[in-house]
Amino acid sequence: MESFAHAENKFFQLTELLSNSHTKKMWFRCVESIVNNEGREFEQSLLQGHADERGLGDMGDFIVGSDDLVRTHKRIRERHIKTLFGPIKIKRSGYSSRGKNSLFPTDSLLNLPTIAHSFGVQKLVSQEAIRGSFEESIESLERMTGIKISKRQAEKIILATSSYFYDFYTQNEYELEDTQNLPLLVLTLDGKGIAMRKESLRSETRLRSEENPHKLKPRLSPFDTKNSKRMAVVASVYEVERFIRSPEEIVEELFEQPDSDKKKRPKPVKKRVWASLKHSFQLVVREMFEEANKRDPNRKKEWIALVDGDKKQRRYLLPEAKKHGVKLTIIGDFIHVLEYLWDAGHVFFNEPFDPEQWVKERLFRILNGKSSLTAAGMRRSATKKKFDQTKRKNMDKCAKYLLNLSSYLRYLEYLNLGYPIATGVIEGACRYLVKDRMSITGARWGLNYAYAILKLRSLKVSGEFDDYWIFYEKQEFIKNYLNQYADPVFLNSKI
Repeated sequence: MESFAHAENKFFQLTELLSNSHTKKMWFRCVESIVNNEGREFEQSLLQGHADERGLGDMGDFIVGSDDLVRTHKRIRERHIKTLFGPIKIKRSGYSSRGKNSLFPTDSLLNLPTIAHSFGVQKLVSQEAIRGSFEESIESLERMTGIKISKRQAEKIILATSSYFYDFYTQNEYELEDTQNLPLLVLTLDGKGIAMRKESLRSETRLRSEENPHKLKPRLSPFDTKNSKRMAVVASVYEVERFIRSPEEIVEELFEQPDSDKKKRPKPVKKRVWASLKHSFQLVVREMFEEANKRDPNRKKEWIALVDGDKKQRRYLLPEAKKHGVKLTIIGDFIHVLEYLWDAGHVFFNEPFDPEQWVKERLFRILNGKSSLTAAGMRRSATKKKFDQTKRKNMDKCAKYLLNLSSYLRYLEYLNLGYPIATGVIEGACRYLVKDRMSITGARWGLNYAYAILKLRSLKVSGEFDDYWIFYEKQEFIKNYLNQYADPVFLNSKI
């Protein structure tokens, strides 16, 4: 075929190069480099040949746009597209009329992007940008494809490719097959600060920052650090099997050498994780319930919310549960309790004494549902020992935490029901979804770019990036091409 003549010539040139006497004396690494460089040009010529084989997209003497205007002026125009294998040229027929935009049927049939970078390049840029810095992403793209793009172009691609995030979850039907027999539906959320440019801070944070401008000091003070960040609300919804345990088993796992044949913890299923920089806690809680409702519309599962000591979480969870007619069990995070206990233990025991036994005993009581009694006992002990306010500070904080959350620390009941009692899923999400990418040293984010990165990372973490990408290309096709024509019958096979 004439369209692939150049590709055939390139193939024979490459095989001849690989079989000559000079190449046969090279180290394998050098040959590998030749194949990588020359092979990319061969792939480029294959793609160019395919584009040529598709023709000019000639639809006859005229074409009618969605504006009902008949376009009769036809001419062939050339367009350059940067692909994963290098740039190619696409010749296609364009239909125009005075004062109106031109229509190119070939662009529609191929679903070409409106920018110069193919969807394959856009996908690779997005995958690399959510992994590391924009500079590293650009270098990686050039190394893998030979394509050079600017940081500004990479940022525009990220904004565009993340734009259908909420549409994807709104329009996609939830598949129930994998989770219909799982009894527990878990909702959990937390917050993680991201260092922002001043103009991207929330208004109240920006005002505090401006009232106390940072002087040129070697390090930021705690106040400066706090008022340079915007809170990302991180949420997760997943389903899981029951995991029935006893307080003794948990204490043994934490403080002693666990038994080699201990129970295997069930893994979360269909875990969706996301983070929002623009939406409030209240709105993210609403999104969580909407996601959970799609999974359990008939209320056959037991709904659980895992929280820490942040009052905002409970303030918004309870009204939303009532609004949806859901019986929601709120559970205070066990790991936070343990951390408070360790801090309190050091109040009673100075180095080199080990507070482990003290923590273990009180943890066992709390796991048996006696958090209030444990808090009261700690306070009595501090009073008897005549600790001053400074020394007993951490102990009082622990006791207050236990008393404030006592209604949600009925751990013996939860363990007997096989409920999860730790927020490990959301704590991990705050780290690998937000911190690992957004807290690169020296980074200061603009709101739109940070939010775009978080949406794409959320899709990756939730295992839905590839499905989203198919959705993204389809939505671009609908927006850019399907609505351009009065009778898009020739595009029906693409929908």
